[in-house]
Amino acid sequence: MGLEEIIPAIALVAILILVLPEFLTSNIKKKRFLKNLGIWGIIVLLLMILIYFII
Repeated sequence: MGLEEIIPAIALVAILILVLPEFLTSNIKKKRFLKNLGIWGIIVLLLMILIYFII
C-alpha cells in the first residue's frame, strides 16, 4: 500500500468526520435518513462503476 492509496483514504475519512455529525442531526426521522442514505449509496455506487470502467 503506497502513498497514492493512503493519502486519499485519509482525506475521505477526514471528510466523513466533518460531514457525519450534520448528516445525522438533519436526518433524525428514520424514513428521511433511509431515503438520504439510499441516495448517497446510489451516488457512490455509480461513481465506483464509472471509475472501474475508466481505469
